[in-house]
Amino acid sequence: MKETATNIRRNILHIANLALSPHIGSALSCSDILSVLYFKILQLDDYENRDIFILSKAHSAMALYATLHERGLLSKEDMEGYYQNGGTLPAHTDRLTNPYIEISAGSLGHGLPIATGMAHALKLKKSKREVYVLMGDGESQEGSVWEAAMLAPKLELDNLTVFIDRNDLQGYGRASELLSYEPIDKKFEAFNWEVLRVDGHNHQAIKNAVDFKTDKPKMIICDTIKGKGVSFMEDELIWHYFIVTDDVKERAVRELEESSDEK
Repeated sequence: MKETATNIRRNILHIANLALSPHIGSALSCSDILSVLYFKILQLDDYENRDIFILSKAHSAMALYATLHERGLLSKEDMEGYYQNGGTLPAHTDRLTNPYIEISAGSLGHGLPIATGMAHALKLKKSKREVYVLMGDGESQEGSVWEAAMLAPKLELDNLTVFIDRNDLQGYGRASELLSYEPIDKKFEAFNWEVLRVDGHNHQAIKNAVDFKTDKPKMIICDTIKGKGVSFMEDELIWHYFIVTDDVKERAVRELEESSDEK
């Protein structure tokens, strides 16, 4: 799993450099979560009966594209067309660009409500399919998130699992300071969710949390580091916006390779 997550991060740095696009820190933050989901959890072999994954924090689209490529669900050519004039993939997800991109997103707060509707529909059909959502912690400030948070337990959606990428950095500073959401675990518990809190860079801890059995919708709060994997990007707000120049890419990839060699 560590090698897979490293490859995903390398893919992210590659397309960020080609596109000279922002949001590298946000994409690196959730790479471990996505590596576990796509290589240990999601059932995708039978497309019509696949599990659903929704990237609600769609400014991290590079992480999803890089993961889909690593899983063999997105070609290198399509991945490298990210954020290019006349290219293949937009800065935020568009469901018409790939069969495994489930929603068009970008405006925050929509992923959980959409997933709640999907999970409810699957329950009505008595389907065994599961729905997974990845949100940002700053996104949890949106009112639509809490409307869905109230509804999901009422509908007994035990087929819905939500991850919060809690790196505590959003566009203008610390999420916990700008509009404090803590104690977020107690808040979701009060809405009758099953809540687990894990190290969002520990693959086994993430897998164990997903495997935890419950008859409630599940919230997995993943404590993460923005820019994880590249030391000079880690927990630095500037990498919400700074671009990956050739020099930055060279330094970052060197770090990833050195870290991989140490394992």
